[in-house]
Amino acid sequence: MLATVNLYSEKKGELNRFLSKFYNTNLNLENTNKWEKKYANPVELAEIIGTFIDNSESYLLNMWICIDKGIFITITNDNADDIIKYLYERFPY
Repeated sequence: MLATVNLYSEKKGELNRFLSKFYNTNLNLENTNKWEKKYANPVELAEIIGTFIDNSESYLLNMWICIDKGIFITITNDNADDIIKYLYERFPY
């Protein structure tokens, strides 16, 4: 199963602004309120989770991840560090 990250925003253009900065390019998203990406290696989620939390005061976004089929976890300031640690412990490759 592929790990998934979902970003949501009610503010138009917010996802485009965040992801353009994250990927250091100018993106043009069709659906400006929802974005999803799948990762073969769940540890790769750590980078976008860290960036999301480090910039949480600058963007109006919500993040959900899925590493087990049908189970989504919301990412917050309170759980981000623990989730990143868990990713490295569960998927140590």
